[in-house]
Amino acid sequence: MRILLAEDDKVVADSLTRSLRQAGYVTDCVKNGTEADSALTTQDFDLLILDLGLRKMSGLDVLRRLRSRDSRLPVLILSAGDSVELRVKGLDVGADDFMAKPFALSELKARVRALSRRGAGSVPIVVRYGPLSYDKVGRIAHINDQMLELSARELGLLEALLQRGGRLVSKEQLAVRLCEWGEDVSNNAIEVYVHRLRKKIVGNGLRIATLRGLGYSLEKTLDHGQKRCHQSPGQADAQR
Repeated sequence: MRILLAEDDKVVADSLTRSLRQAGYVTDCVKNGTEADSALTTQDFDLLILDLGLRKMSGLDVLRRLRSRDSRLPVLILSAGDSVELRVKGLDVGADDFMAKPFALSELKARVRALSRRGAGSVPIVVRYGPLSYDKVGRIAHINDQMLELSARELGLLEALLQRGGRLVSKEQLAVRLCEWGEDVSNNAIEVYVHRLRKKIVGNGLRIATLRGLGYSLEKTLDHGQKRCHQSPGQADAQR
């Protein structure tokens, strides 16, 4: 899940960014309304956390422009003001939720999870692919009813592969899903994450296939209780 945080208070922004990343969310931060509007116009996010008191363009104007583009991106407003009038205005412009400062980080993360469920709409919250099930809100994966212990990067990788189950995902697409702005991630690093995830699912009815120079795909295999017969070209020719 990729979050855009628009917050001009550096202390608040740093604290929120750190907390969200520790929770496993890919989080990018902008410090004014113009930057927020530009990011929302050119890139895809799963959630916007929007401070109303932004410079250069107010949070409400950012929200108006977002909704004018028919975007259904879930939006959580943050505001130093807590009047009923302000809450009503923010919700009427198109926000999905509203939090007054100061707030508890635990509550904010709970609201992020709630908005994730709401944003999924008719899309199932639990994605199933062969023996794998993945709770997109709780960010918990099970394979053959056994929970997988995955790092934040491995979870992000699994999400990206599941989203295109059976189809190719390039290293460049994976880098966008796994990394924040300004973070330099090499192809070697992507290969390391793939290797770690591959080891955790091998032999369980799934595999991560590599298309050299192109990318990776998550594929179903034979049931892990069955043995796959591997033959050399010579053995195969002999049986023809």
